[in-house]
Amino acid sequence: MELTTSTSTSSMNIDIDQRRQCAVNNFKAGYNCAQSVFLAYSDLFEIDNKLAKQISAPFGGGIGRLGEVCGALSGAFMAIGLHYPADDHNDKAAKSANYKAVQRVAAPFKEKFGTIICRDLLDAKRQKFEPNPADPNSEFLAKRPCARFVAEAAEIVGKELAGVPVV
Repeated sequence: MELTTSTSTSSMNIDIDQRRQCAVNNFKAGYNCAQSVFLAYSDLFEIDNKLAKQISAPFGGGIGRLGEVCGALSGAFMAIGLHYPADDHNDKAAKSANYKAVQRVAAPFKEKFGTIICRDLLDAKRQKFEPNPADPNSEFLAKRPCARFVAEAAEIVGKELAGVPVV
């Protein structure tokens, strides 16, 4: 799928619907939730596709299938980290901009779904998360609303990157 982008650093000209669908397609193809969202945007930052897959892989399933922070949001946060770099430990303004962007992305997701915690999103509080990945065509994933979370996270982060208010 050919994705639309521009090279502006402050806000980007992004086809958000296209990126959202790309993220969902990634998930349906078998990438985890974090990979699905990050891969939908990593090209904007000239990140090698293989490297993007490797870096984002541990964040699926609420970080290594621990059921913690939703992997779809983790993938979105990775894109935020590239858009609002905070790579100088002395640059407090950059850190602040980065953290504010993360909070802007997390807030509407949490408002819509009530949490950003994977096990709570999946209503799996008493279920033990196994480290083995689920087959993308399995009954397990068919019952999970993960594709909705991937789509929502991809849309929200797309709006943030494009400078579109999230309402």
